[in-house]
Amino acid sequence: MLRSLTNVPRDYAWGSPSLLAELEGRVPSGAPEAEVWFGDHPGDPADLDGGGTLDEVTGGTLPYLLKLLAAARPLSIQVHPTKEQARAGWARESALPLDDPRRNYRDDNHKPELLVALSERFESLSGLRPVADTLRLLDALDDVPGVRSLRERLTGAADPLGDAIGWLLGGEAQAAVDEVIAAVRRAADGPAGQEHPSLRAVAAIAETSPGDPGVVVALLMNHLVLRRGEGVFLRAGLLHAYLSGLGVEIMAASDNVLRGGLTPKRIDVPELLAILDTTPGEVPVLRPEGDEAVTTYSVPVPDFALRRVRLDGEPIAVEVDGPTMVLATGGAVRVATESGADIALRVGAVAFADAEERRLTLSGTGEAFVATPGH
Repeated sequence: MLRSLTNVPRDYAWGSPSLLAELEGRVPSGAPEAEVWFGDHPGDPADLDGGGTLDEVTGGTLPYLLKLLAAARPLSIQVHPTKEQARAGWARESALPLDDPRRNYRDDNHKPELLVALSERFESLSGLRPVADTLRLLDALDDVPGVRSLRERLTGAADPLGDAIGWLLGGEAQAAVDEVIAAVRRAADGPAGQEHPSLRAVAAIAETSPGDPGVVVALLMNHLVLRRGEGVFLRAGLLHAYLSGLGVEIMAASDNVLRGGLTPKRIDVPELLAILDTTPGEVPVLRPEGDEAVTTYSVPVPDFALRRVRLDGEPIAVEVDGPTMVLATGGAVRVATESGADIALRVGAVAFADAEERRLTLSGTGEAFVATPGH
């Protein structure tokens, strides 16, 4: 079986008014367009050509969720649970309605994810910076009381990053937060901003989220810039936030999010700290592995796998195993099965093949991403 999938962009406030429209070659809607979901998650199952939704075909069993993501401003700082943490949280909250604002867990699954940049520049915050590096960054700020307080938190606890994040988000540190944000803005406007691009990134975040404690949490995180075709894998427990750009995102089929700032939504600080991995370190940039035509982004989870296919007019056969999606991201792409089914994909649309298909042939000129279950 081969069917085409579409969906309506979700209008989250952080969405771009132009990036998805530019990708698809259409007139912008005038509203923010943040994400397009291609999956069978009950939160927003994809639409099938001819009517119906994908969950009616799969029974809600697809192990991954594929998205287009377009950010014009920072998303909330967030972290996702492991499977064990998700199952325990889902069980604890079983008596709460799914739309209850006190809920942290929308399902019982984990949510590792991979983001691959489609724009020439995609900015994110990924993981916590080593404390020694953050302390050197603080040296570029004015020695005001808020900066001194943050420095003390980072040097005086067994878990300095967890202690600092709990303090910043706990509601008692607003005066220090305001002083640190003001110091970051001053430094970003001077020579220190040229020496430390992360200061400029945090100052830009402060422009969209003035006074938010998450701005100072962002100061503790790695500022990562992806170029087109580069990716980042975000495992369970890793604090992160996308800042700007267009990308393809694939994740385990879950909507479990614990927030850590840059949001008006509820932040459950104890639960956030319970699932947050405060081990610092750089998060590596993933570059596609393989020949120029078909490249792979290696990830250490069985829920999903992602390949990029570049077409120059010659057909390319792709072996697949399990329910597969082909997302067109440029040019003119056709997808065919061994049984003779054939779909011409417009950019921004998906061809879905069920688990009975073992080989798909892509043709045309352009680019597509092939999503399958992992191994």
